[in-house]
Amino acid sequence: MTTGLFITLEGPDGSGKTTQAHLLAEWLAAQRYPLLTTREPGGTRIGEAIREVLHDCAHTEMAPQAEILLYSAARAQHVAEVIRPALAAGKIVLCDRYFDSTYAYQGYGRALPLEALRAITSFAVQGLIPDLTLYLDVSPEVGLQRRARSGEALNRLDREALEFHKRVRAGYLELAAAEPSRWRIIDANRPPEDVQQALHTLLAAYLTANFHA
Repeated sequence: MTTGLFITLEGPDGSGKTTQAHLLAEWLAAQRYPLLTTREPGGTRIGEAIREVLHDCAHTEMAPQAEILLYSAARAQHVAEVIRPALAAGKIVLCDRYFDSTYAYQGYGRALPLEALRAITSFAVQGLIPDLTLYLDVSPEVGLQRRARSGEALNRLDREALEFHKRVRAGYLELAAAEPSRWRIIDANRPPEDVQQALHTLLAAYLTANFHA
């Protein structure tokens, strides 16, 4: 049984999610919350090695089924080695992506059957569901433009066609609508400082009501 609080950040490519996660971590740390920040795929030595394989643009032949199993392998290690111990120690875990990314990208984006993905995910995480999921919503067109302007190297999934990214966003919105008590949707089309302020306001109220160190 966990005693901490598990918060995940989700969003399409170009939503500013990783930047917002860093800023949010700084804000939480400044308020002296016991905090662990991590990411998926990754978060462990094994997970980071798997991340390299998944994101490598040279691996264009990767089958969707292999892709989901690699993500899930990294996630299983992440949950066992990092997330559960931190929650048991009473920490807030702030994770950049979690299993909802799998449902959005491999389920809706790749059109793999959600029932199978949920079974694989259930085995990997052994019942660990986020307490709160913050979804940064941005249109695929804006998100991809931001990624192109950032100057960062595009990974294998970034290079997918616009229609793929449209399916991913639609999937995220459908997932959020199905679990409104867990999800909060933040408009990420705004300037980064406005998005961060919206996250502060939302999270301050949530932590006051739900987290007691």
